[in-house]
Amino acid sequence: MSELANRIPDRIEIGADAVPLVDTFKRQISYLRLSVTDRCDLRCTYCMPEAMKFLPRKEVLSLEELYELANGFIERGVTKIRITGGEPLVRRDIIDLINALGKRIGYGLEELTLTTNGTQLAQHADALAKAGIRRINVSLDTLNRNLFAKLTRRDALPQVLDGIGAAKEAGLKVKLNAVALKGVNEDELPDLIAWGHGQGHDVTLIEVMPLGDIEEERLDQFLSLADVRGQLEQRWTLTESDHRTGGPARYVDIAETGGRLGLITPLTGNFCAGCNRLRVTATGQLYPCLGGAERVDLRAALRSEEPVRNLAEALAKAMKIKPEKHHFRMDQRGAEPAQPRHMSMTGG
Repeated sequence: MSELANRIPDRIEIGADAVPLVDTFKRQISYLRLSVTDRCDLRCTYCMPEAMKFLPRKEVLSLEELYELANGFIERGVTKIRITGGEPLVRRDIIDLINALGKRIGYGLEELTLTTNGTQLAQHADALAKAGIRRINVSLDTLNRNLFAKLTRRDALPQVLDGIGAAKEAGLKVKLNAVALKGVNEDELPDLIAWGHGQGHDVTLIEVMPLGDIEEERLDQFLSLADVRGQLEQRWTLTESDHRTGGPARYVDIAETGGRLGLITPLTGNFCAGCNRLRVTATGQLYPCLGGAERVDLRAALRSEEPVRNLAEALAKAMKIKPEKHHFRMDQRGAEPAQPRHMSMTGG
């Protein structure tokens, strides 16, 4: 067991002289997506190859280092942290880190959330709720067991559905994330949305992104959410919603289902203008932009003889190199991915 939880005081004071993180485009950073592992127990075809090579464990930050890093961001004005991966719940003793970070809620941190594929959720849902997490995102692209097995290369849909049920029972607000895939799940997206809303869950659709080499042609997978929305409007009444969660989704309300639908459109509707996010990989590499190659090595700063000063310098550099927007394109067969690293490496 990690000793992390035993080192966390009951009350943590917030530094009054902390300087907020603001990039060169005057965007204040308040949202950190913190990856705790690049490992995953699924092999989704749009995310990674079957024979995925994961990082050596020695390169991954310890739970204690992840906690110190998160604290550093909180002191600089980050109010929301999302734990990501890979699949974060496969990381040993991950609940210790979540418990520790949960103690910062109300003391600089406003919200702690999690993105998961749901396979391990049934056994951890109660612990997540007790740690202070109030809502989670669960990746779910289909309710068809055979298609799920084909998409993820694992027959795990029953475990995922059990996990979603356990999360609801534990009082967690669940949002389902589905990647829209041309000719794969596009015909069943309405049923997935209706099922999710019927269970009391919000649903968000995501356009596939050109990150990392996979075994399929990205252009064949790409489905414009503008087209999906047009199809949904032939079936349901969609009205714009002013609901925001701090992420890139834009929401509509569906009158007939009584639920909310999010749309994340990195290709057809660039959402970079209001970007308030940074991503840190499990190895401590900070990427100011999901679609960019710019990065800063926070692990080196953490492990240096002057971690406080070097971390501050690294964050200052990150603010200078954060680009205005990404440049995703999906218009050429056989094109190289926008970035060679997989989403599981960057942190979803």
